[in-house]
Amino acid sequence: MYFNEDRLKIGKIFPLDTNAAKIREVIEGCCRNERSSQKELYGLLDGFAVKICYRYTNKYEEVEELVSEGFVKLFKNIEKFEINRYPDILSALKGWFKRILVNTCIDHYRKYSHLNRNHGLAEETENIPDHGATGIDTLSYKELIEAIRLLSPGYRTVFNLFVVDGLSHEEISKQLGITVGASKSNLSKARENLKKIIQKKIQFKAYA
Repeated sequence: MYFNEDRLKIGKIFPLDTNAAKIREVIEGCCRNERSSQKELYGLLDGFAVKICYRYTNKYEEVEELVSEGFVKLFKNIEKFEINRYPDILSALKGWFKRILVNTCIDHYRKYSHLNRNHGLAEETENIPDHGATGIDTLSYKELIEAIRLLSPGYRTVFNLFVVDGLSHEEISKQLGITVGASKSNLSKARENLKKIIQKKIQFKAYA
């Protein structure tokens, strides 16, 4: 299925009844490798998956690749999801799937970062602390995501992991193989670049 904006809306393409009994039935069907159940679960989570992967790349074909790889991993490991552990099965499943997707995006960045030598992660050149909220934090979700996608791959990855997905600098350093200081430095530079991107958009609208 090709990429389109509607896929950013959760469950838009193939709506699915989301009551607990139905979700359980679909997950159990996926554990039995039933194609019909896999199709239903795909329909429910496709938009959710696209929204996550969309933040990590500015190429639609890569979004497709990441989403597809994420679903392959989901179906391959669905038996590991402890369905009886959670009262809200759907929310727990989304959280579990999100970790799969984010790790898939990280692996993709690691695999292809050497092809973008001028756009990779910057080394720690100075001790830049995280200053917390900035004007960027007041942007609408859509505006923020579109601006994030214009960042270089390295800055985009660190910003997503820290600001959007909630990883600490220590966790990011382990995931990407960089120092904590380099993670902070990249986050600071990502925020600076985002400010410039947003300012240009505002100026363009003002003169349009």
